[in-house]
Amino acid sequence: MEYICRGEAETEALGQRLAGTFAPGTVLAFQGGLGMGKTAFTRGLARGLGYPGRVTSPTFTIVNEYDSPGQRLPLFHFDMYRLSGPEDLFDIGWEDYLDRGGLCAVEWSERVTEALPEGTVFITIARRPESEDWRSVTLEGR
Repeated sequence: MEYICRGEAETEALGQRLAGTFAPGTVLAFQGGLGMGKTAFTRGLARGLGYPGRVTSPTFTIVNEYDSPGQRLPLFHFDMYRLSGPEDLFDIGWEDYLDRGGLCAVEWSERVTEALPEGTVFITIARRPESEDWRSVTLEGR
């Protein structure tokens, strides 16, 4: 499925709209370069799940957890950019996160492809030729 987003606000709105369609335990593997909108999409996911707080990229912390009372599912937001490979996932408790039944949003997933579970949904975000701010968001998988 492909969506066209005409700016960051639409990318975030798409994430918010789709948040309710993902089952507990779903892994979303983002692919796309720096500044493509992976974190904007994840902010939308958090809003769609009912998280009212601030959502930021976990670049230096590797994972941010978003969970509040009344939220449909917890959201675990990973940034794998600083990892050297899937073996580093054991140090952050990857398997524990998968078992917790939340939604796992994984930026720079290509660094840990071998560790992604069956049924992972791949989300590719790419710049559109019409405008610097437009994005093509493609979902593949379950």
